[in-house]
Amino acid sequence: MMQRRTILLLPFAAAACSSSAPPRVFDALHYDYLDPLSLDVGVIDIDDHWRATSPNDVGDQSPARPVPSLVTMARDRLKPGGAAGRAVFTITSASVIKTDDSLVGNFGTRVDIYDAGNTRVGYAEARVGRTRTGLGSRAEFTGLLYDFVKAMTDAMNVELEFQVRHALKDLLATGANAPALPAPVMQQTLAPPKR
Repeated sequence: MMQRRTILLLPFAAAACSSSAPPRVFDALHYDYLDPLSLDVGVIDIDDHWRATSPNDVGDQSPARPVPSLVTMARDRLKPGGAAGRAVFTITSASVIKTDDSLVGNFGTRVDIYDAGNTRVGYAEARVGRTRTGLGSRAEFTGLLYDFVKAMTDAMNVELEFQVRHALKDLLATGANAPALPAPVMQQTLAPPKR
C-alpha cells in the first residue's frame, strides 16, 4: 500500500518541481560607463517632446521605452565642459512601428551648439534604422521589443558619438573644464618565458 501511494504521488511531485522559469529582468539602459563627450558649453538642454504619431507605434510597450532611453543616453554621454553657451540635444524620431510580422525602428537625434549670444555655431545629426522580421509568440514579444529598442539605442549611441566627433570637433571641450581622460596605459617589455 505504501508503495502504491508513492507511485501515485510521483506525478504530483514532478508537476510541483516543473514550475515555469523566473520572469526575465529588463535592466534600464545606461551609458555612463563610457567616456563622456565634453562639449565647449556651459549647459546642455534636452528636448524630449517627440511623440509617436502612428497608431502602430509600439515603442512605449517596451520595458525600455525609446524616448526615455535616448534621454538617458544623452545625459550619460554629453557633458558641459565650457564656461558659456549651451547645447540642445533634440530627439527628432523614436518610432518603433509594428506591421504584420515585423518591427521597423527609426531613431533620430540632433545636437545644436549655441554661443553666449544665442547664435547657433554648429550642429550634428545622427540617425539609425533597423528592421526585425519574425516576432514569435505573444509571450515572447515583450522581450523581443526590449532587445530591439536596446539594439537601436546602442546603435544611436555609436552613431551620435561619430557625428559629434566629426561635425563638432572644434566645439569639443579641451583644457581645465574638460573631464580628465583616463591615465594612459604604461608599457613595459617583459622577459621571454622560462622553458
